[in-house]
Amino acid sequence: MPASQLDVFWDERVLNHETGEGIWEASASPLLWEQELHPENSIRIRNMKHVLEHGPIADALVWHDGRLAEIPELETIHHSEYIAQIAELCAAGGGRLTSTTVVGPNSWEGLLAAAGTCLAAADAVISGEAQAAFALVRPPGHHAQPKQADGYCVFSHAALVAQRARNAGFARIAVVDWDVHHGNGTQECFYAQSEVLTVSFHMDHGSWGPTHLQTGAVDELGCGDGMGFNINIAMPLGAGDKFYTTAFAEIAGPILREFAPDFIVCGVGQDASAYDPNGRHNVTMAGFNRLGLQVAELADELCAGRLVLIQEGGYARSYAAYCLHATLEGILGRHSQLPDPIAYVPDDTERVDPTISHLKKHYAPYWKF
Repeated sequence: MPASQLDVFWDERVLNHETGEGIWEASASPLLWEQELHPENSIRIRNMKHVLEHGPIADALVWHDGRLAEIPELETIHHSEYIAQIAELCAAGGGRLTSTTVVGPNSWEGLLAAAGTCLAAADAVISGEAQAAFALVRPPGHHAQPKQADGYCVFSHAALVAQRARNAGFARIAVVDWDVHHGNGTQECFYAQSEVLTVSFHMDHGSWGPTHLQTGAVDELGCGDGMGFNINIAMPLGAGDKFYTTAFAEIAGPILREFAPDFIVCGVGQDASAYDPNGRHNVTMAGFNRLGLQVAELADELCAGRLVLIQEGGYARSYAAYCLHATLEGILGRHSQLPDPIAYVPDDTERVDPTISHLKKHYAPYWKF
């Protein structure tokens, strides 16, 4: 059975990370009367925290303090020169690491708090103090590569947690990520390794430039010892609830069962929602609720419930909070008790079966279905 309670790790200092305002991700324009906040801002995470504290699952959540990561912990994934570059830029007043990834003068402490809070959640599950734990952090991390920031992400939180579990003696770790964008950073961290299976559900967006060379296509299978251990489930725009939950049941589930992980890390993003400005993949609260239940049931079946969930994207500042609540209800084995506050978008089901069949055929040389 899924966990009856969920340990949530939080550090107020993640709010110190500053991303500014402009034309969405771009710099400010003198042509506008009022600039927009950068999509990765503190309001989105404040709303998530508030709905968890006051929603129907508040009684099942046990809150814990996060902490700051230490430099040697970051160095288990990231190059020391890259870490120093980030610290220096923050100390100099901040700036753009990429066209979309911004840091401010107070971001360094926020970035350390995000990474350290994820590691605190990992340690709770590794030690057995918690069965399942959720790190409510910002910014997201799954685009960050060992020496490259990307897509709002600076440190690769899921990779840090997976490496932490490996260093603690777990032989096989699975990383499952349903943020709407390809988890290219996590992929890059473990591309040549067979001990960590990476599974990314995402829109079929391809590469988006020199900081994101990975395409997220099915032919990115891994290399060397890691061949076949990188699974990219790329879906057409507007995929919807049925697409995600079917792909989980018919592709990710069988692969995870064959891999038999000792420990599961899950990148929980809500930008696949019907109303996310960075996604619009038409997943509703009901779909997120089902995804949460699916991953919790697999963790219970395969690795004694050991599951670390990490907040990734989700930029519709109100709806993302509702979708997170629905996800964690699923983790707790509950159906969503909150009504969906935004009109439902019907699934486009005609594309599901042929795309799922194509993906199965592609991965069949490596995994049994």
